[in-house]
Amino acid sequence: MSSLISISVKGKDGNYKSYIISVSNETNKFGQNVSMYIEQTQEEREQKKPKTYIGNGKVIWTDGIIKTAERNDVATDFADNSDE
Repeated sequence: MSSLISISVKGKDGNYKSYIISVSNETNKFGQNVSMYIEQTQEEREQKKPKTYIGNGKVIWTDGIIKTAERNDVATDFADNSDE
């Protein structure tokens, strides 16, 4: 497996659901190298519970580079400085 991508999708109820997208270097017998499943908790992974798959697909374009995202701490200073 070459890459795992974590995404969260906001549902109609306003709650977020987390998913994992797996991009493999190898294709299966259907020419697919991408799968998507519901993210598991650490406990579920340790208990070897089966993944709930959403679907499969294939990479249709790439520049050959996938980088790990770095988290940037965002300042939360929202003070009104309009009088300055």
